Amino acid sequence: MMKALVLRQHQKAALGRVLVAEGLASEDQIQETLAQQYRMPRADLTGQVANPRLLARKPAQFWLRHCALPWMQLGQTVTIAIAHPDRFADLQSELQGSFGSITPVLASEAQITAQLTAHFSPVLVRQASCSVVPRLSCRGLQPARGQALLAACALPALYLCWKAPAQVFTALSLLALLSVLLFTALKLCGLAAYWTAQARRSGTALPPARQPAQAKPPVISVLVPLYKEAEISRALLARIRKLSYPRALTDVILVLEEHDSVTRAALAATRLPPWIRVVEVPAFGGLTTKPRAMNYALNFCRGDLIGVWDAEDAPQADQLDQVARAFARASPDTACFQGVLDYYNPRTNWISRCFTLEYGSWFRIVLNGIARLGLVVPLGGTTMFIRRQVLEELGGWDAHNVTEDADLGVRLYRAGYRTEMLPSTTYEEANCRPWPWVKQRSRWLKGFMVTYLVHMRQPLRLLGELGWKRFLGFQAFFLGTVGQFLFAPVLWSFWLIALGMPHPSAGTAPPQLLMLAAAALVFFEGLGMILSVTAAFAMGRPRLAAWAPAMILYFPMGALAVAKAAYELLARPFFWDKTAHGVKPAAGHRRKLLRFSRVRWRPLSGGS
Repeated sequence: MMKALVLRQHQKAALGRVLVAEGLASEDQIQETLAQQYRMPRADLTGQVANPRLLARKPAQFWLRHCALPWMQLGQTVTIAIAHPDRFADLQSELQGSFGSITPVLASEAQITAQLTAHFSPVLVRQASCSVVPRLSCRGLQPARGQALLAACALPALYLCWKAPAQVFTALSLLALLSVLLFTALKLCGLAAYWTAQARRSGTALPPARQPAQAKPPVISVLVPLYKEAEISRALLARIRKLSYPRALTDVILVLEEHDSVTRAALAATRLPPWIRVVEVPAFGGLTTKPRAMNYALNFCRGDLIGVWDAEDAPQADQLDQVARAFARASPDTACFQGVLDYYNPRTNWISRCFTLEYGSWFRIVLNGIARLGLVVPLGGTTMFIRRQVLEELGGWDAHNVTEDADLGVRLYRAGYRTEMLPSTTYEEANCRPWPWVKQRSRWLKGFMVTYLVHMRQPLRLLGELGWKRFLGFQAFFLGTVGQFLFAPVLWSFWLIALGMPHPSAGTAPPQLLMLAAAALVFFEGLGMILSVTAAFAMGRPRLAAWAPAMILYFPMGALAVAKAAYELLARPFFWDKTAHGVKPAAGHRRKLLRFSRVRWRPLSGGS
């Protein structure tokens, strides 16, 4: 009890939550003590059926947020089962007008949640599938129209290729050059902003926290979607247990699909601490995607801040501490923080080394720079933390978008919010096999195509909501990312000029333009090497800098990925090509992970 009282003093959490989270008391003991303290009878809801007429007076989110259940009615008096008697006064005030006289009884949180889930699951699943407003969701995309348009353009395109092949190739060359210039400009802006920030960082103090020093630390809920993750579930739990954030303020939710017997069996043999829960997403509805599962699980989160980790993630031990401090210093319009992604298996082969360099360049250099410039930050899907109120205001994630992270990043800026970078690293498993790399990259590219099409439905409205600077940054990212792979074969032809050989467009395009294109390609590749070398040192892995020239051989795999993405955009736009995890588990890199994730004893913060 003395330990719990000390922890409560510094964590400013409920004493019962501290006792349960630290393993100092059972849930049943806490319930019995609360019943005596509040002189409230206890109720056993086992085998009971919720009253649908009483539940219908408030939406599902209301009952879940208050962890309350209208149990029975006698005359004008309604008996409501609650799990937190200290919040009953707030619940009672919000129920005025919906009920007459209210009598509370105490029940366990697990029993109340089970009753609410059994009743509201169909409604919650439907809401999870279509929570984003139609004009900002891709669920209205009609592949048949795209197929018809492609068929209509096929014959004229073939005719032009037959009658004027040089002119067609020149037009494609101009489009390829435009995509390279757009992405080059974005990388240059990011690199310049990064170097400027590095030069100013020395001697610059962090801004003071906007919240009072004695403010209550936030409860942070982290969603961890799992799907057929038999190889990685136990390792994931071992990494999560190393977190130093107070257990009473940590709410980790493992999100499983109802029909996923593989992951359920893997977790069955593991004893979960009270601050790690499992939420199963019902199978009905026909859609099985990560954003749909997270939308459903969002209803069960306890925290005001919502984070996301992937199955193979190994976050730094103090990551949630950094999240709490970052939001305390942030301005009200900063709704989201994106952490840094790195990889724990770069030594597996040359693909994993290049993968690590690519992500290091993006997350540590370019993304950091464009965030400082105030441009639209496409989120990374994991190690992102967002204010729950804002997330619910935006409708959560687009359940049909296979890059729901990038789409959410755009919608944040359209709504007037912004994203900043979090200087905390999460380690993942780098894709180290060619075909899984192509499958993963094709899903990302297809999602970028879908996201671009959705937000460009009304370009003038998008321009008005983003402003010119962010609108151009939006174009540079999505058109540049997709274009550099889509027009890769055309771009490769410019190497002929660089090598002193004639180009296929030599007779139809001005020589100056061809020389500019060749110079742009060489500059683009050189800039990529500079970014890779800079990232290698920023990651603390200077030896990886020697692999920067190999990036020229690494990115051509993207040409195959974009072809697969373009086909699926027309045939299966909502198909989720899952990435296999656990090929190179983190256990083989334990020394590296322990150096970055070692838990420090913090008696004042309640860490362990």
